[in-house]
Amino acid sequence: MFTASSVLLAAACLVPAIAKVTSNPRMVASAGHFGIPWSRYRMIGVAEILAGAGVVAGLFWVPIGIAAASGMVVLLVGALTTHRRSGDGPQEAAPALIVLALTVAYLVAALGR
Repeated sequence: MFTASSVLLAAACLVPAIAKVTSNPRMVASAGHFGIPWSRYRMIGVAEILAGAGVVAGLFWVPIGIAAASGMVVLLVGALTTHRRSGDGPQEAAPALIVLALTVAYLVAALGR
């Protein structure tokens, strides 16, 4: 379960991160919707890349994966808070909620090793 959750979480971090750092139009629109300057929103993508890399590194040294996933929890709670403040409903917030659940599953698996 640990390896599978590591791979899934790394992918869940990297897919939106790549969209952010490559200025995908949907991500630029999201930044505008949330009222976040693009340069700051793009930095979220950098944090997601680092988290994904940390989770992969956690396959070899679990504490770094735990640290990376803990950072993702903070980032995702911020994302959910931002969705709420922007008046978004459950459908818009669902991706962040799903990745949060995946992150918690990863942490449970990592702490159980």
